[in-house]
Amino acid sequence: MISRRRLLSNTAIASAVATTGALTSGTGHAAGAAPFAHGVASGDPLSDRIILWTRVDAVDPAKPVPVRWRIAEDEALTRVVNGGEVQALPWRDHCVKIDADGLQPGRTWYFQFEAEGIKSPVGRTRTLPVGDVTSLKFAVASCSNYPFGFFNAYAGIAKRDDLDAVLHLGDYLYEYAPGEYGQGSELGRVHSPAKEIVSLDDYRERHAQYKRDPDLQKAHRRHPWITVWDDHESTNNSWRDGAQNHNPDKGEGSWLDRRHSAERAYFEWMPIREQLGARGSWTYRSFRYGNLCDLIMLDTRLHGRSEQIADRKDKAAIEATGRSLLGADQKAWLTEELTGSKQAGTQWRVLGQQCMFGQLVDAERFILNTDQWDGYPHDRSAVLNQLKTEGINNTVILTGDIHTAWAMDITPDPFKDYDPKTGAGSLAVELVTTAVTSPAPFGAGEEAEKREKTTLDALPHLHWVDFQSRGYLTVSLSGERALAEWWAVSTLTERSVAEKRVHAMQTLNGKNHLENV
Repeated sequence: MISRRRLLSNTAIASAVATTGALTSGTGHAAGAAPFAHGVASGDPLSDRIILWTRVDAVDPAKPVPVRWRIAEDEALTRVVNGGEVQALPWRDHCVKIDADGLQPGRTWYFQFEAEGIKSPVGRTRTLPVGDVTSLKFAVASCSNYPFGFFNAYAGIAKRDDLDAVLHLGDYLYEYAPGEYGQGSELGRVHSPAKEIVSLDDYRERHAQYKRDPDLQKAHRRHPWITVWDDHESTNNSWRDGAQNHNPDKGEGSWLDRRHSAERAYFEWMPIREQLGARGSWTYRSFRYGNLCDLIMLDTRLHGRSEQIADRKDKAAIEATGRSLLGADQKAWLTEELTGSKQAGTQWRVLGQQCMFGQLVDAERFILNTDQWDGYPHDRSAVLNQLKTEGINNTVILTGDIHTAWAMDITPDPFKDYDPKTGAGSLAVELVTTAVTSPAPFGAGEEAEKREKTTLDALPHLHWVDFQSRGYLTVSLSGERALAEWWAVSTLTERSVAEKRVHAMQTLNGKNHLENV
C-alpha cells in the first residue's frame, strides 16, 4: 500500500501539473484509424483500486477527446464493476489515467477504453491481496534502449500467466540522439526525435515511440506495472540539481526546466499514481501484499541525491557529512517502512530500486562506481545498521541500471566479519537484473567469461554474475524462500519469444544469504 502520503484525484493531478506553453507533441491520426496506437496499461495496484492508462491519438491535437472506460470481472467485459467517461486533454498530451476503485482484493480484472467510436484492446490487471498470502511472483526489468534491439524480454514477460506484477527499475527509455548510444538503423529502430531529448515535447515524442513497440505494449496489457525512474528517463548520471549529460552552454537550457519536463512526461505516459509534495513529485512509495511481502520502491536518482564525486579514490569527499543518495525525507520514510513492516509481522521486505547496493571495488579496495550506493556510504550504513539493530530479516534488494546480472549477499564489509560459505554476517541479499537490450561493457564470449571469473574471485559476497545475457529476472516469494530466476532472450536482432533460464538462486526464510538452487 502507499503509506503516509497524500494521494491526488485525477482532477487534482491534472491541475497540479498544468503549465503554459506548447500544449501537445502529438500528431493526429487519419480519419478512421485506430486512436489507441500506444496500447493500454495498468499500474500501482492497491487492494481496492488500480491505475488504468491509455493515450488517444487525436484527429485534432488541439481539442479534448471524450474517452469511455470500464473495468470488469471477466475478459468479455460483461460483469462491469466500474466505468465512466473522461476527457483526453491536449495539455496532458491526450494521455488518460483512471484511478479505478471499488475493486475486490487479490483478483484479476479486465479493462477497456473507447474513443471516437473505436474500442481499445482489452487489458488484464490484478489488485493487491490482503490477509494470508502464500505465494507471489514478480518480473523485474531494467534498461530498455530502443536502438540496441528488439524488446524480446518484454515479449517473454507478456506470455507469462504466473506474474502478480512487473517491476521496472528504471531506464525505461533513453535520452540520446541517434548514434550517440546505439544507432538502430539496421533494425529500423532509430530514436525519435532524431536528437537528444531536452524539452517537454521531446520527452513526449520519445515516450510515444517506445509505447508503439508491440512487445512492450503486450507486457503492459497483460500485467500491472510498478515503476521507478532512473537517470535516462531524464539524462545520464542525473542527480537532484544537475546531470553529467546536461550542458546549458550547448543550448540545453536550465536543469530544473529539463528535469520538470522529463518528470511531467513520465507521469503522463506511465501507469503510475502521481504524488506531489512541497519539493515537487516523487516516485518512492510502498505496496503491501498481505502478510507475505512489503514492496518498497525507492528513488535513488532525482529526489534527494547529492552530486556524484568525480574521483572514485577521494574517500574523504565520498564520506563527507551531508552527502545523501535518498534525501532526508525519503531516508526517514524508508526507516519507518522497514520498522513498520517488521512490527506488522510481514515475512519479506523487497526493495525495488535503481543502483547497485552491494560493494563493487577493485583490487586496492577503491570503489569502482561513485554513482552507486558505494558513492553514498552514509545512507547504506544507515539501512544496514537498522536491519542489524532491529533484527529485520528477509530483506531482498532488487536492482537494475548496470546492464549485467548479479547475485550477492549484503554485509557492511564483505572482507571482514563475513563468511561466504555460511552467510554469517550477511544482513540481506541483492538480486540485479540484466538489461532488456542495453549492452554490457565487456561484450560476449571469452573476454566476458574472463571478466566474470575475475570478478567472482575478487568479491567474496558475490555468488554469481552474468556479463553476457539480455533478458529479465523473476522473483518468487513463499513462506519458505525467495527464489530468483534469470531469463535470457535468444536474440536482439529479430523478434522472438525464445528464452532460457540461465541461473537460479534462493534465500531461505530467516537466512539472509544466497545459495544455488
